[in-house]
Amino acid sequence: MTVRKLWIILTYIVFGILLIAPLVKIFTGAWEDGVDGFLDALLRPQSLHALMMTGIIVVVVTVINTLFGVMLALYLVRAEWLGVKLKRLLNSIVDLPFAVSPVIGGLMIVLILGPNAVMGAFFEDAGIKIVYALPGMILATLFVTFPIMVREVMPVLQEIGAQQEEAASTLGAYSWYTFWKVTWPSIRWGVIYGVVLTVARSLGEFGAVLVVSGNIMNKTQTATTLVYQDVENFNVVAANGIALVLATFSVALLLLMEWSKKRKEVH
Repeated sequence: MTVRKLWIILTYIVFGILLIAPLVKIFTGAWEDGVDGFLDALLRPQSLHALMMTGIIVVVVTVINTLFGVMLALYLVRAEWLGVKLKRLLNSIVDLPFAVSPVIGGLMIVLILGPNAVMGAFFEDAGIKIVYALPGMILATLFVTFPIMVREVMPVLQEIGAQQEEAASTLGAYSWYTFWKVTWPSIRWGVIYGVVLTVARSLGEFGAVLVVSGNIMNKTQTATTLVYQDVENFNVVAANGIALVLATFSVALLLLMEWSKKRKEVH
């Protein structure tokens, strides 16, 4: 047997141990008590609330990331007036969530916007609770996922260049018309990739959300933090049931990305 074949076999073994085996264990564990046990785990009040909170966070974060991520990518690639130094600074700031632990990101939000902070006290006096509430959970997830859209769209903008946009502007086209008719058709698949990755990352975010939410049952609990609580309480079947739902969504998103790649290749 050649060295190459040994490496291939070793790769498949590692792939199976790290990815396939946990998924199989989650699937079998979720059905350990049968259909009734699986449904009881999903239909608990805390499960329904946690899944609803996760859905709200995913939708809000994806919309914000799409709008502002595409906008920032356009500025970083097209806005010459920003200057090279400022662009480098913004690029570094965009990559910050990749370099910093999500837990640290959540802690920064608590320190800045928590009830004991100046800004946090100001918002609480105005009747707006951020930390240990939904807004803080959205901010924490935004912190973790914001670079994704920017990094998906920027390479596409750099590849297509600005010639067509400049030609449209020269012919008198307005900025929004140029974006929708010239820029958007070229970047739409990059945006789709960014949306898929943002949704997947938002579904699985745990560390930052746990810090800013307080993990209060039926108030600030997401699906991932509920899984954590169930494991801590030795309710493994229920934890596997929620985890299976999240894993199913993730696999569906992966299949959607593969489909979008094939569509892109066809076009």
